[in-house]
Amino acid sequence: MRQITRYTVQDRGITEKITFAVVSDLHDRAWDDVLAEILGCDAVLVPGDLVDRHRNTYDNALRFLREMPEKLPVFFSIGNHERKHERLEEFMPLAKKTDACILDNDMCLFRGIMLGGYSSAWEGEEDIAFLDRFEREKAYKLLLCHHPEMYRRDVAGRNVDLTVCGHAHGGQICIGGHGLFAPGQGLFPKMTHGFYDGGKMLLSRGMTNGSSVPRINVPCELVILTLEHKEENENER
Repeated sequence: MRQITRYTVQDRGITEKITFAVVSDLHDRAWDDVLAEILGCDAVLVPGDLVDRHRNTYDNALRFLREMPEKLPVFFSIGNHERKHERLEEFMPLAKKTDACILDNDMCLFRGIMLGGYSSAWEGEEDIAFLDRFEREKAYKLLLCHHPEMYRRDVAGRNVDLTVCGHAHGGQICIGGHGLFAPGQGLFPKMTHGFYDGGKMLLSRGMTNGSSVPRINVPCELVILTLEHKEENENER
């Protein structure tokens, strides 16, 4: 059973209230148990790993991209499992034929929010030029970046309002309130779930386990993220 985790972000740059379902690290599994919660949102954000590179199929991932946009707008950025899937050359053309918006180092405007996707890449092949373009946009900027370690290395300190990440699996095993391991961070990771960098980065524990190692004290989750306009108070004028 997945946990539903709700967060609210307020900012003066947000023009209207928008609620996103954050579907991170689905790993080609089903999502029917949380469909009602997803459909209660305005749109869906997928910050990577919709497929599972350890499985030879991508049926559920493709079904998600085909069916979900019939109900809600879907914005999908590229994670490491997409990059490393052995059938990537089959999957991506099929994904691009769906009505999902694929943000592969690309951006689009949605209801006053500039959404961007900073894609997973082999080391040394990251598209820093995309980040340069993205941070120059005038609207409130929400970036999908699968790896929190890529956020810390490439995005932190830039003019980006909020970055949504996955990949860390919540630390996989939680002992004494601390995660034991996260891919990309190794043992005792510093970033496992929730907000970091003064609220500039939001990290999901992911929708599925995606590992042969069981999760202990780390429930899978669907994140419901609400963005709201923040009114200026007298002390800020």
